[in-house]
Amino acid sequence: MPSPAYIFSTLDDEPIVPSLSDYSKPIAKTSSIMDHQNTSTTLRTSVKKPTAEDELEEMQLDSLMTDGTKTREFYTEDEKTQTLNKRDYDMLQGIPIGLCFGSIPFLLKAKLSYSQIAIFSLSSWPYSLKLIWSPIVDAVYSTRLGKRKSWIVPIQILTGILFYFLGNNIDSMMSQDDIPIYALTYSFLTTIFFCATQDIAVDGWALTLLSKESLSYASTAQTIGLNCGYFLSFTVFLSFNSSEFSNKYLRTIPQELGVLGLGDYMRFWSFMYIIVTAYLVVFKKENQVKDEETELGVSGVYKTIYKICKLPHMRSYIGVLLVSKIGFICHEAVTSLKLLEKGFSREDLALSVLLDFPLQIFFGYYAAKWSNGKRPLKPWLYAFYGRLACSALGMLVVAGFPQDEPVSAFYFGIIMLSTVLSSFMSTVQFVSISAFMTSIADPLIGGTYMTLLNTFSNFGGTWPKFFVLEAVDYFTINTCSVPNETGEYCESCTLVKDGYYIVGTMCVVAGLIMLLAYIKPIVQRLERYPKQMWRLNSDK
Repeated sequence: MPSPAYIFSTLDDEPIVPSLSDYSKPIAKTSSIMDHQNTSTTLRTSVKKPTAEDELEEMQLDSLMTDGTKTREFYTEDEKTQTLNKRDYDMLQGIPIGLCFGSIPFLLKAKLSYSQIAIFSLSSWPYSLKLIWSPIVDAVYSTRLGKRKSWIVPIQILTGILFYFLGNNIDSMMSQDDIPIYALTYSFLTTIFFCATQDIAVDGWALTLLSKESLSYASTAQTIGLNCGYFLSFTVFLSFNSSEFSNKYLRTIPQELGVLGLGDYMRFWSFMYIIVTAYLVVFKKENQVKDEETELGVSGVYKTIYKICKLPHMRSYIGVLLVSKIGFICHEAVTSLKLLEKGFSREDLALSVLLDFPLQIFFGYYAAKWSNGKRPLKPWLYAFYGRLACSALGMLVVAGFPQDEPVSAFYFGIIMLSTVLSSFMSTVQFVSISAFMTSIADPLIGGTYMTLLNTFSNFGGTWPKFFVLEAVDYFTINTCSVPNETGEYCESCTLVKDGYYIVGTMCVVAGLIMLLAYIKPIVQRLERYPKQMWRLNSDK
């Protein structure tokens, strides 16, 4: 799901590209578009046409298969009758993601500088870089345990153990005056690495376990599961962790802490990981299916990725993906933290996400309709201007925060309006870029192609965040108003210059210049290229 404005920043992600068989003549195909808060598809290098139907988000995919071409039957009769409740596993992935991308930065902000939060933001990088090791997940496995279970089972056990260890220690870590930010970052970096690896295996298993008739629901199950996990770890957890919320709605006698601590929450999910893994081992059977991923091997997949990147116009497109989010990265990474710094409550931020969520689904429907044409990137360009405008609006919202008085319903409505507008623009951009990726992906290596493109798209929103957070601290100037007795440090500081507005303005201006001088001309040129030019062998 496209990120809901500045309330929390998430990852763009790719639509699942399933593989079906038995096509004897060229026909129009469609491919479903998956929410970009979901995690990645597996690498699928197949000789079969990728196809799926989704009435809400139809994207036309040109067929290059010649008459008389047929592929082998991919599904066995036993597989057709199997089902996979993919939402269970995706919800488990959403639990640590919601903590890492949502709750933990909010809890840390009271004690950490933006530079320290920048260090913690590095823990999210595995989701943007999982293409590096995804060919290994696809090709290396135990035939006894199964191709996907060989990775899912140990990964979930390790995640459960790590969650239990963190649950026993994280409350003490978070309560220290000098929070061990590096230990915290390493811990969540490892957790997100496990989740990214699990995501590769789960997506690949879903494509082979679900029947042909149910295959198009794979991305829907992933969307539901991941968002449920994120919702639990962000909106629900922050509410129950808040003493204000707990005292107001859940207690008769006020207390200093919320009813749910972070340690208790993580220990609970550590047991859930182990229970789901035991269920998976005992009750879920994985049929051994020989596919082209295994036949191609690890080196073959890496060679294919290299060949794709060598396409001349692909290098231009990758350049656009890597810099296109610089203009609004400060807005999405810092604005919510600034609101917290000024006194906006965590539970109100979580409530904003809750109210914005159904609107994103509504926007996604119409964004898919607008992107279903000869120029799928035209809405993307229009929404680019909108996101830059929303980034500027976000700075005005922060500047207008009421000082020394409660947040009024009017001001909260302004926050919701800016959130909805930013979500709308983000949704249009995501669906539009996904439609373009789907249309240019080489059908013979559809999954590998899509995963590669979305890796660059994800990384384009990940790498600038660290530098933006560092820059906010660099340009911020404080004066010491209440030094301690020894004069070694300041007990109270007065803000002289807020680096947020400087960095935010720089990002918006840089984004606008790049859009007009670099991004827009390249995008308009790339749209005119015939689909065959994006294939590895254009003579097919």
